[in-house]
Amino acid sequence: MPKIIDHDQRRREIVEVAKGIILKGGFEAATMRSIASEAGFANGALKHYFPGKESIVAATFETILAQISEGIQEAGSAPESAEAALRGFLDATIPGDPEQIAAGRVLLALWEYAMSNEALAELYRSHLSSWRVQLVERMEAASDEGAIRAQDFVPFANEFISAAVGATVINLMYPDGERIVEYRGYIDQFLARLR
Repeated sequence: MPKIIDHDQRRREIVEVAKGIILKGGFEAATMRSIASEAGFANGALKHYFPGKESIVAATFETILAQISEGIQEAGSAPESAEAALRGFLDATIPGDPEQIAAGRVLLALWEYAMSNEALAELYRSHLSSWRVQLVERMEAASDEGAIRAQDFVPFANEFISAAVGATVINLMYPDGERIVEYRGYIDQFLARLR
């Protein structure tokens, strides 16, 4: 009986390998040859799953954005109160441990690549738009609950997203998490301003 291969699982494995290679050696290190070798494939075997490096990079970027979105979504769905959900959402957007900081390193390499790839740039813009909508919704819910003042939340969402992206980049210079406490303080100040 022929061996049944789960092609979707293989694609996920290849993406994880690519992510690990980018994390260790940067985007340039993620060649088709290095990905195939690390994944245990013969040269050229990756073509069964991805037509080229571009498609692996795109899948890696999509995977990371989906993981970030999932984590933010999960953290922002606190059942206790709308204010707790808002706090959870904000906390989840700033890298809070060495593993999340390392994921930012992969994102940074992919951001650079997205500057010359319009499809990936659009994917990231879409992610940011979705993130903004979700953040505004949580602020509105907290306002309806009376936890924060009613106001135009879009500028606050834009400010916070910029700060969170900046924190992701700056934390790369402090991989042991020395700046995490500082960013948690920023979240406290941001919520105080909303009140």
